[in-house]
Amino acid sequence: MKPDKLETEFYDYLVKTVTTTGNSGHILVPKEWIGKKVKILLVEPLGD
Repeated sequence: MKPDKLETEFYDYLVKTVTTTGNSGHILVPKEWIGKKVKILLVEPLGD
């Protein structure tokens, strides 16, 4: 995997660690964000 660059405008951001839920992952965000569009970026390589 190779890092990519992205330039974007945003209103707020969080730095979180994805946790396990069932057989997938999740990130908790503020309830004020419910119904809003978000972008999730992977900022470190997945590993081998």
